[in-house]
Parts: sequence; C-alpha cells; structure tokens
Amino acid sequence: MTEREKMLAGELYDCGDAELLTQWHKAKDLVRDYNQTNSADADEKERILKELLGGKGKNLWITAPFYVDYGNNIYFGNNCEVNMNCTFLDDNVIRIGDNALIAPNVQIYTAFHPTNAIDRFGIPKEDGSFEFCKTQTAPVIIGNNVWVGGGAIILPGVTIGDNVVIGAGSVVTKNIPDNVIAAGSPCRVIRRNQ
Repeated sequence: MTEREKMLAGELYDCGDAELLTQWHKAKDLVRDYNQTNSADADEKERILKELLGGKGKNLWITAPFYVDYGNNIYFGNNCEVNMNCTFLDDNVIRIGDNALIAPNVQIYTAFHPTNAIDRFGIPKEDGSFEFCKTQTAPVIIGNNVWVGGGAIILPGVTIGDNVVIGAGSVVTKNIPDNVIAAGSPCRVIRRNQ
C-alpha cells in the first residue's frame, strides 16, 4: 500500500513520502498562481482550478487567497462560492455539495495526528532530529444548500447534512443533520431550519 493509499484510507502515513511531497509542492505552486491571478481573469482561474481540484461542477467562485494541501482531494458541486482566506487541508476527501456558501476564513481539516508524541514522530535520530510527523485522516462531507459562516472550523470526519447553516466562529466536531441551524464551540444544533 502506498503512502497516498494509506492517507486516503485513514491509516497512519508518512507526510514526507516523495509522491505526496511532489503533489503537495504542485498544489502550493498552483495555489500561489491562483492567488496572484488578476481578479477579472476568469479563464486563467478556471484553468488553474481544473488542474488543482479533484473535481468541480459549474459556477464555482473562489475568492483569493485560498489555501490547500493537495487540492486533488477537493470536490465541489454546482453553484458554490468560497470567500477569501479559506484553508482546506485535503489530506483526505473534502466533498462539498451544490449551492454551498463558504464564508471568509473558514478552515476545513481532514488531517490529525496521534496524541502520543512517540506515535507522531517516532524515536529521535542520533542527531536529535525527527522524521516527518505521522498523520491520519478522515473525510469531510458537506451537503447541498449549506452556508458555513465566517471563521468556522470543520474537523476531520465530520459530515454536514443538506440545508444547513453553520454559525460564524463555530467549531464543528461532530456530524450535523439535515435542515438545521447549528453554532457554537463545539457546534450544536440550535433549531430546525425552516
């Protein structure tokens, strides 16, 4: 099993793997280019997104700056908007449904590390240095017609249902069902969404 296969399977994997680092650097270069593209140059932004993302529907709008780990694990439905300064750590799949609104400064994480330092770094080398830290992942799935408020953080393994509003500044640690408004840290259902 390759390190990429382990990563996508949620097993401990080595972030320093050559294949993963090659994709990571490619994504960083593409995101740099995207973030420096003239705002009105829709053709160039479209070209970059097609190369960067795993897949996307029609009418995707991402306001720069935008940050990713690999890019190719991110999938958007139709009619999605991502506002400025969002970070998607796509070490596993991030799947966002149709008609999504992602407000500024939203962070979506699929990666996490073991809490035990030895499990994270292994045994130190003779010179005192460590290998790349070991990482695990879990996908994030966001349904259709979801609005994620500014500054929200969505943690690994979370699924957000359809027709949901996530309040600004929320930390989403657990799944959120369909048709609700949820907010807080940790995020919890406030009421049904009519």
